[in-house]
Amino acid sequence: MEAEFGGVFLVAMVVYLAIIALFIVAYWKIWSKAGFNGAWSLLMLVPLVNLGAFLYLAFAKWPIHERLNNPDVFR
Repeated sequence: MEAEFGGVFLVAMVVYLAIIALFIVAYWKIWSKAGFNGAWSLLMLVPLVNLGAFLYLAFAKWPIHERLNNPDVFR
């Protein structure tokens, strides 16, 4: 009975870590496409700090817009 629980726990832990890795990679791409360093995505692992980082990403001026000539024009 304990061996079954250990196996289920191990599978659940692997799935959980895979989901975390997927979200970190996705946030890394989002931060990079906005012109920031992708390492900012690691802040998403810290509770409450992730909310601040998300709000900063949503409302800050993105460096990529400064590199483009018309940052407010979307096609």
